[in-house]
Amino acid sequence: MNTSSANKLREDALHYHAKGRPGKIEITPTKETENQRDLSLAYSPGVAEPCLAIADQPERAYDYTAKGNLVAVISNGTAVLGLGNIGAVASKPVMEGKSLLFKIYADIDAFDIELDTTDVEEFIRTVKILEPTFGGVNLEDIKAPECFEIERRLRAELNIPVMHDDQHGTAITSGAALLNALEIAGKQINTIKLVVNGAGAAATACLDLYVDLGVSPENITVFDKDGLLTKDRTNLVGNQYKYTTDRHPEGYTLADAMVGADVFLGLSVGGVVSQDMIRSMAPGAIVFAMANPNPEITYEAATAARPDIIMATGRSDFPNQVNNVLGFPYIFRGALDVRATEINEAMKLAAVRALAKLAKLPVPEAVSRSYGTDGLVFGRTYILPKPTDPRLLTIVAPAVAKAAMDSGVARKYITDWADYDMQLSRRQGLDNSFIRRLTRQAQQSPKRVVFTDGENLSVLRAVAEVREQKMAIPILLGNPQTINKMLAEHNMNLGDTRIIDHRSPKQDKVREKYAQLLYEKRKRKGLTLVEAHNLMRDRNYFGTVLLEIGEADVLISGLTRNYPQTLRPALQVIGRQPGIRKVSGMYVLLSRFGPLFLSDTTVNMNPTTDEIVEIAETTAHAVRRLGIEPRIALLSYSTFGSATGDDAEKMQAATAILQARHPDWVVDGEMQAHLPFNQELMRESYAFSPFAEQPANVLIFPSLAASNIAYNLLKEIGRIEKIGPVLMGIRKPVHVLQLGSTVREIVNMVAIAVAD
Repeated sequence: MNTSSANKLREDALHYHAKGRPGKIEITPTKETENQRDLSLAYSPGVAEPCLAIADQPERAYDYTAKGNLVAVISNGTAVLGLGNIGAVASKPVMEGKSLLFKIYADIDAFDIELDTTDVEEFIRTVKILEPTFGGVNLEDIKAPECFEIERRLRAELNIPVMHDDQHGTAITSGAALLNALEIAGKQINTIKLVVNGAGAAATACLDLYVDLGVSPENITVFDKDGLLTKDRTNLVGNQYKYTTDRHPEGYTLADAMVGADVFLGLSVGGVVSQDMIRSMAPGAIVFAMANPNPEITYEAATAARPDIIMATGRSDFPNQVNNVLGFPYIFRGALDVRATEINEAMKLAAVRALAKLAKLPVPEAVSRSYGTDGLVFGRTYILPKPTDPRLLTIVAPAVAKAAMDSGVARKYITDWADYDMQLSRRQGLDNSFIRRLTRQAQQSPKRVVFTDGENLSVLRAVAEVREQKMAIPILLGNPQTINKMLAEHNMNLGDTRIIDHRSPKQDKVREKYAQLLYEKRKRKGLTLVEAHNLMRDRNYFGTVLLEIGEADVLISGLTRNYPQTLRPALQVIGRQPGIRKVSGMYVLLSRFGPLFLSDTTVNMNPTTDEIVEIAETTAHAVRRLGIEPRIALLSYSTFGSATGDDAEKMQAATAILQARHPDWVVDGEMQAHLPFNQELMRESYAFSPFAEQPANVLIFPSLAASNIAYNLLKEIGRIEKIGPVLMGIRKPVHVLQLGSTVREIVNMVAIAVAD
């Protein structure tokens, strides 16, 4: 990374962590607090009752408090990422980040706790006295050898799950990769020759787990920065002694050990393995080069040296990333859900085998598309699931929970696994995997996106982020001098981004050509050639012609104009899709139920029954293109005929038409807006509805007033992140931003537009 890029990263990272509310996590109430009665139940005097119940039966803490979904992320900052011993307070951003990952991947609430001590006994004592607060403890970034003793003691002395993720997360994820790589290479785990470079906490945890999986200790050779781990070494600690040897002559090197080796595991430093070493390995060589940020040998160098190699690294920009996020959220989820007293070897092995199994299953199309491929298939370049795979939660967590039950460390037993699966699926609505997947998908196939509001600072900031993430190839409409002045004032650099001054005399011939195109389209609808020339000085008309003639792939506008001013040029220049009578708009809300798609929120004032049907069908197709199976609820003030009136009857009729046309779709109505999200009430009163089992994700409204009110109320009161409006029914992708959209909303719109 050059100096300029490093400075930009530093500036962006500091801004990200400081903007708005400092930090990355907050506490959100989970109970109603609207009135005095609520508060009297939440605190005094009502709070006395759960206190007394817990005093009588301590296990009731799991029923009346957040303990059962609360994990402590604890560090003293002595071995942080690649930063080393930076101290407790400096480690706080990392621990907050780990807490964030717990939440978005497994809906686990986590508090970061930074302990300002390097004394092992003081550390252990502090964590022990915190036990009543938490359901589990995730130890993080504690240097060896202290981490070994801290984890050993806490596992023995606490009655809740404790795991040092630096050790076991890497071991579990790489263990799954090892099982699958061996299967592909046709090797037996009990006969392989394993060479390891690095003997720290992660490496020794990997070796312990690999031995549990079947690797023979006699076939393991380990090196660290001082060379081979021999039995006469006096500078080793903890489990390192388990992997010493006296089988090799003095001066035995890593290069010597690699000759004929089946597997190389690197958890050390970059560049210590050469192509010649890779060539000297046995046929079907397996190489896990996991030093970060630079692996022991680069992916390109290793695969060039051996066409038969199965290669994994710790990096996300190459196949087979060994990423701890595949493990720890789901391991703790399973452990918490059965109130396990520990995370034992059986639970770790269950996680390994669940991950290995998941990689062999057919990959959802949406996951494959997010990585720029038509299909991820189990093989040399796909031995581990992708972090965006939503099945991780529903496959790994139950495997861990079951192992806890089978091994006798569970205090709560799951009997209805189908219901547990449904609970886990509902938890998935709490993360932003939808946006992460769309962003990754856009990065794999970036499109030319023309921004008509090129002289707007929010647009310029969004374009800078879009360029940095390589999601799109931006084109700006506006005055270059004005834009460049704004960029200089705000220390931004958009590189070679194309800027078109659509009003410049230099564009006279282009405007003339574009005006002729518009005139030919509209001459029989009252437009004169002079008017067409004048319209070409309007950035929205100019931009839509760029899109129409293939000079751009997507148009994004509307940030500084009202909706009709942007929609009208799109309709006049590009027009509707064949067979579409009404253009409509859809908002995406990233809610706790997962992404919600609301239609029509922007265009049609009072659609007819047939228009409601078309809006629902258009929305369903749009949602399906984004990799989500639509579950459509048609909303009204009435539920299944409970009231009469034009809107209720219109939605009843539209529901009947949709159900007849699409018998395989999940669609129901008419119903009040709360019902498709209240499964308990649905099962009690309307068990016949598909929403009694799983909530809706597409909401169709009877009028623009209803949809717009609902959308604006939800996004403000619910503090829900939004994308849109996504314009549907236009022949080419035109998307109209809401006035005053934030940078993040613009970037999200780019992701959804390019991915679509």
